[in-house]
This record gives sequence, structure tokens and C-alpha cells, in this order.
Amino acid sequence: MGASLVIVESPAKARTISKFLGKKYTVKSSMGHVLDLPVKKLGIDIKNNFKPTYEIIREKKKIVSELIGVMEKAREIYIATDEDREGEAIGWHLVDVCKVPKEKIKRVIFHEITKEVILESFKNTRSIDYNMVDAQQARRILDRLVGYKISPLLSSRVRKGLSAGRVQSAALRILVDREEEISKFVPQEYWSINCELKKKGHNDIFSARLAFRAGVAYKKLDIKSKKEADKIVNDLKGQGYTVNSISKKVKNRNPFPPFITSTLQQEAYWKAGFSPEKTMRIAQHLYEGVKLDKDTSGMITYMRTDSLNVAVSARKEAGGWIEKNLGESYLPASSRIYKTKSKTAQEAHEAIRPVSVDRTPEKMEQYLTGDQGKLYRLIWERFMASQMASAKFDAVTINISSGDYLLSASGQTVKFQGFMKIYTQQRAERVNCIPVLAKGETLELNKVDGGQHFTEPPPRYNGASLIKNLEAKGIGRPSTYAPIINTLVRRKYVIVKKRQFIPTEIGITVIGMMLKHFPVIINIDFTARMEEELDEIAAGSKKCASVLNDFYVPFEKTLRNARKQMKNVKPKDVPTDEVCEKCGEPMVVREGRFGKFLACSGFPKCKNAFPLDEKGEKVKPEATDKSCEKCGKPMVVKSGRRGRFLACSGYPECRSTLSIEGENEKVAPEPTEEVCEKCGEPMVIRTGRRGRFMACSGFPKCRNIKSLAK
Repeated sequence: MGASLVIVESPAKARTISKFLGKKYTVKSSMGHVLDLPVKKLGIDIKNNFKPTYEIIREKKKIVSELIGVMEKAREIYIATDEDREGEAIGWHLVDVCKVPKEKIKRVIFHEITKEVILESFKNTRSIDYNMVDAQQARRILDRLVGYKISPLLSSRVRKGLSAGRVQSAALRILVDREEEISKFVPQEYWSINCELKKKGHNDIFSARLAFRAGVAYKKLDIKSKKEADKIVNDLKGQGYTVNSISKKVKNRNPFPPFITSTLQQEAYWKAGFSPEKTMRIAQHLYEGVKLDKDTSGMITYMRTDSLNVAVSARKEAGGWIEKNLGESYLPASSRIYKTKSKTAQEAHEAIRPVSVDRTPEKMEQYLTGDQGKLYRLIWERFMASQMASAKFDAVTINISSGDYLLSASGQTVKFQGFMKIYTQQRAERVNCIPVLAKGETLELNKVDGGQHFTEPPPRYNGASLIKNLEAKGIGRPSTYAPIINTLVRRKYVIVKKRQFIPTEIGITVIGMMLKHFPVIINIDFTARMEEELDEIAAGSKKCASVLNDFYVPFEKTLRNARKQMKNVKPKDVPTDEVCEKCGEPMVVREGRFGKFLACSGFPKCKNAFPLDEKGEKVKPEATDKSCEKCGKPMVVKSGRRGRFLACSGYPECRSTLSIEGENEKVAPEPTEEVCEKCGEPMVIRTGRRGRFMACSGFPKCRNIKSLAK
């Protein structure tokens, strides 16, 4: 028998772990899932308790073949994939496809990739948790049933190439509902009155807002016009100002809890401008290991978590650092323990934290890329602040009488920074510096004016607010937030403008059809309840087949009705006055996967077409002084899904294209620490027409690629 075999998902994780385990262990990577449902058929035997048929993923056949050979020779096999459902399922797939005797298999889990934790985890192994496997399998089957059954219907009745998903449809509905709120919103005018006051003999000015008149409080919309505001302003200009009452107290502000997946994605969005997908990709690298001076080590604990639990040892370590570097006054009376709000959170997991508080952002800066450094600093500072004393403020509220009117001024000053020494909120707070005053003291008016305002519609969702909403409604789980958003953008159901999600016309149409024919599938409460049932399968309190059957029986009935009743709403060609310059046939406006375009009605004989801009105007190719290298015809500037490029004016007979120097060149590959398992060259992140992906830097000699999504 050979050495013990350890299997993980990624090469980076494999390299880090192998350095800790030594020569007695061989560490291999599966490169993620090796099995999946078939691409071109349902792959689920509905009548046989929804039994799935798995196939080896085409790109993974060589990897599987190599793993089988190594597994046969290994003395023991340790499955060390991630500790979530996906990781459990990957392990089960490996055991199943490689036909390994169960007695050789040991399951290893850990929350952080450091030498001490890894060595300890190999002393405490367990078997594969088949309840977690069933939960992952149930999710995959549910998503396949919804997608495989509804997508062809949408493609045939709405537009070719459309697809539906169980979770992303619920997320899309949230965005469409918000857009409908915005479109129906009618703004209301209102005015506010603000006075600038100062203590007699002093120059410092503070502000006070109008609060009461004759004992009756002003509500936000009470002052509705400039006429009303001007009358109050004129009244206040002729009045004196006297301090009516003073209220002083010390306010405490408690620190934020450490990050979980959703809050990390939200804060990284606000403070670093990272998309959820980018945040998780960087966090994955920090978790799997960074090369330091003498070794490689994980920098943070596992980043897909909804638990606020923190190991006792980590809390003690943080307390020791705080006392040593900041002083005992910055420690709370007792170690802070945060309660997880989610009922379904896996408390065996930990919140996201640094594996060692001594690895401060300043010390680690030389080892991390710019983006890695930004995210690591967020995680380190948030965790350390979570274990610190509360901030204290001296807060004062002053009521000021002026005839029948009563104004209110409030302000606060920091008495003790506490956790704010390390971590502050994203948005700066407005400070109203109020001087020391006494009851009955008269004040001088510097300025009084009325401010016009209009009520605003609810804001569109951005990456942070959508994730917060999904989490609050129980839609999805930590590992799914980023893929949900990525899917909606990739399928053109939403566009992103100024970092906000705006549903497209096709996205709104899809939701309209889903609401009419599949109201249960798109129901927010139903989606959340289904997530809870998946959690119950993972906990062993429900059976996979039972949950699937309860879903499928009414779903199949709804599907039959939809096939009969769903109308064909495919967009029809819109005639125009333009004539095709190539064949003389009329031009029409059509709608495709990437929006509306002008096309020859003689298609497919004539393929002449032009993109349309947002105003519906034809985007004509720009003439250039360059000639096509293949046929000699002039080259023109066109716009495509990847931007502007040079194309032969002889298209479609000649399809020659060139990039535009300095404008349409490919995005430079982003380096990674992974190594291609096929040729040993470094892997890089590239951008293609379907988004970002990881590829071998040895291209075109080596064409190894893999998805960045888990």
C-alpha cells in the first residue's frame, strides 16, 4: 500500500495542506465537482423516488481517471473538501465514481487552513454525512426540475434562449416589484425649517430644526408649500430664542458582530466597491492559503457561513492583543458572544475571522495583492472591533422656545472611542457642535431658512442591499448569493447602472409570465420555506424523496396548465421606412438576446443588420482608412458585446476582424497562485464573452480552463 491520499477541491488548497502534512500524505485536487446531471436530458427518474443519473463532467474525465489510479494504491483516503453541502457532495461523488471501499474513507473538516488546525483535524475524522449529501442533491434536483421544465416553455412563448430558475426567479421578482413601486411613485412636496443659532458673544454656530408649534409636533409632510414655509420663516425672524430645556446623557454604541458571508459581501461592496462574486473569489484565496516568507498558510477562516460563533481560543487571542496594544480600557467587561439570528445557521461553523490576530493588515501587506489586502483589512478590523469595548458619547438635546414655536437641537461628542479606534461605519456622521448652555439662556439668530424637499421613491437595489434582502427573506444560503446575482446579470434579466440593478424589458416579461402561470414557484415565502426544508434534510429530520414529491405533484399539474394556457408573446418584427442597402428589402426592428437591432427582412438570405442604441437609433459602422488584409475592402468600426472593434465592410462574405489598439484590447490576465494540473503552468483569470474564468497561461498549447463559480 502507498501513502495516505488526501483529496481537496482546488490546487491552491492542495499545495497549502501538503506542506503541513509531509511525505506520508499525497494531496490531490478534484477541481470541484466531478459528477453532475447530464447536460442534454433531465437525468432524473421521477417515478423512482427522483433518482438522479450522474455523469462524469466532460472536462473532468482525465482528472477522475488519475484519481482512480491513485485511490486504488492509497492506504487511506481522506476527503478534505469544504465543510458545506457542496463539499460533502463532492466527497461522496469521488467515493462513488471511484468505487472505493467505504472502510478506506475518512472525512476531514476544518474551519481554517493552518498547520495546527490541519494536524488536529486529521486526528478527529468522521464518515461522510449523507444527510448533507441528500440536501445538496435535493437542491440540485429541484433546480433541474424547475429549469428543465419551465425554460423550454419560456423559450417557445417569450424568446429563444430564456431560462428560469427556482431561486433566481424569486430574486428577480424582488427587483421587478421594486421597479414597479418606483414607476408608480408620485412625489410629494414638503418643506423643512432650520435655524442657525449661536451663544451670545460667541462665533460658533449650531443648527436647530423646527419641532413644535403651540405644543403640536410638526410631522415630515406638514409644511406643504413655499407659502407656508415663508410665513413660518418670517415669524421666526421676529422672535427671540431662549433655551427651554437641556437633556444630557452618555450613550453607548456597541461594536458590530464579526462578518458572515452576507455582511462581508455587503461591507466589501460599500467600502471597497467589490461585487459579491469578486469578494468571494478573493476570500477563497485568503482561505486556501497565501505564500508567506517560509511557508504558505490560510489567512482567514471559512468564508461561506451564516454563523456568528467564534472559537473561545480566538476570543482570548483577540483580547490579549487588544490589552497589549491598546490598553485594558479597550476590553469589554466580559468576552463578547454574538447570537446568530438565522434559525438555520450551522453553529458548528464560525464567523469569518483572521486565523491569527497577530497577522495585522500592516504586517501582511507585503504578501497580499491590493484587493486581497483591502478585504483582509476589513475582516481583521471587523473581528477585532467585535471583541472590543463599546464607544461612549456625550449626547445633548436642547429645546429652544421662540414665541409659539419650539425648536430642537441635538449633538454628541465622542467621550471614549472604544471599538471605533479600529473600525468605523461606512458613512461619516454629521456633527452638530452645541456649546455649553444653561436653561433660560437667550440665543442669537444667525440665519433661518426653509428647505424644499420632495419625497423619493424607494431606491433600486444594489449588490449589498439585494443580498441583505435575500438573507432577510430566507432566499438562498451563503454560498448562493453571488451566483444568484451573477446569473441575473448574465442572462440579461437585469442591467447594472451606477451600481444599481434595473430589470430589463425581458426580465419584467419573464416575471409577468411566471406570476401568471407559476405563482407558487415565484412566491417569496415558498422559496424561503423550500430553503428551510433543505436545511431539515441536512439535519436528518426530513427525507429527500418526500420533500421532492411534495413539490413535484402540484408543480406537474401547474406545468400542464401552463402549456395549455401560456400565450405566445414573442416580439414581432417592427416595420421601418429603411431599405436594406445590400439587397433592397425593407429593414425591420427585431429583438435578440442582446436587445433590439435593425435587420434585413430578407433574412436568412441577407444577413445585413445594425445594432440600435438606447434611444432606438441605428448605430452605423464608422469608416476608417484601413483596408482588410484578406479582401482589400475598407475596414469599419463596429460595436459588439465586448465593445468596439474593426470589421471588414464586406461582411458576411468576409468576416475579418481586428481589435482597436488601446480601446478594445483584451483585458490583461489576472495572475493567481494556482497551477495548471495538466501542464504545470500558472493559472490566470481571463474575461470572455460569458464572463470571467480561470485558464492556463500556457494557452494555446494548453487549453485547460475552469469556472470561477463554485
